[in-house]
Amino acid sequence: MTDFRQLKVWQKAHVLVLDLYRHARTFPQEERFGLTAHLLRSATSIPSNIAEGCGRNSDIELARFLSIAAGSASETEYQLLLARDLGYLTEPAHHALDAQVNEVKRMLNSFVQRLQHDDTPQRPPS
Repeated sequence: MTDFRQLKVWQKAHVLVLDLYRHARTFPQEERFGLTAHLLRSATSIPSNIAEGCGRNSDIELARFLSIAAGSASETEYQLLLARDLGYLTEPAHHALDAQVNEVKRMLNSFVQRLQHDDTPQRPPS
């Protein structure tokens, strides 16, 4: 079991969620149960799945939850694009948040690849 709070990817995902909550306060009130709720739910799912995976008993299970987190990051990426296109986010705000999401996605993918590589049986030297 790994302490998720020690993982840089979780730390960055957590900061992303905090930043999104700050920006979501400026979204129109009528979006409270629409895009705002969906965006915050998908973003919160990223560090939540990292944390849940760290509580599991194997690297295979951890990799599965990291993959789910990566899917939530892609969902968040689209919702940020939609928020920008609807005029709820300025271009600079969208650019900064999108960069954060993509950094988390890269880190998650790298982490999953490392876990999968570590799980492959090693061939004995020839």
